Amino acid sequence: MADSVWAPVNTAAVADTTAPARHSALVRATHWITTIAFLALLLTGVEILISHPRFYWGEAGNVNTSPLFTIPIPASRGTVPTGYGYVLPDQNGWSRYLHFQSAWLAVLTGLLYVAFGFSSGHFRRNLLPAASNRGDATSYNRLQRSTYLFVIFVLFPLVIWTGLAMSPAIASVLPGSVAILGGQQSARTIHFFVTVALVVFLLGHITMVIRAGFRNRVRTMITGRL
Repeated sequence: MADSVWAPVNTAAVADTTAPARHSALVRATHWITTIAFLALLLTGVEILISHPRFYWGEAGNVNTSPLFTIPIPASRGTVPTGYGYVLPDQNGWSRYLHFQSAWLAVLTGLLYVAFGFSSGHFRRNLLPAASNRGDATSYNRLQRSTYLFVIFVLFPLVIWTGLAMSPAIASVLPGSVAILGGQQSARTIHFFVTVALVVFLLGHITMVIRAGFRNRVRTMITGRL
């Protein structure tokens, strides 16, 4: 009888297919949906900002009101005094519509992620700061975990709250939610600074991903495995 031929076994491939996923499918899906929604919000937010790059504090603010501060850029409306001798193309219409749609996409995705995070223990296992750093290359350190929790439970809710507070409909239905922020113009100013904080976080997050190995980290967030 002929000798049996044994093919070599690729143990790495076996381990890769049998090892538990680093990120669950829902975490990966909500991560990328939130990324797309945030980038759309950022782009449209800049377009909306260009229409009136002046910020105020209180309930009301307009071109006849002394601003708290001004972004030194030309506006897309000729009635807004900026010191520049020209105006930019007005993209305020479509940008407000897309901003609103992207905001609801981000809110619904965030609610799904938070519900999953609590029900599955995802926050407890992966984001609560550990008592000690195990030195595992796939785990987040204490600062990263704390930062992610701050973004999820402080910055994102605050940017949503201040965004809703700028809506006249929300202000008429829930005036207390606007008054506690100091007024609609105060909400807009806070919204701007929270957005800046989120952009700083995004840049820091990308930097950490690059330092940890960009291709591997992105592949992990797509496939769920290292």
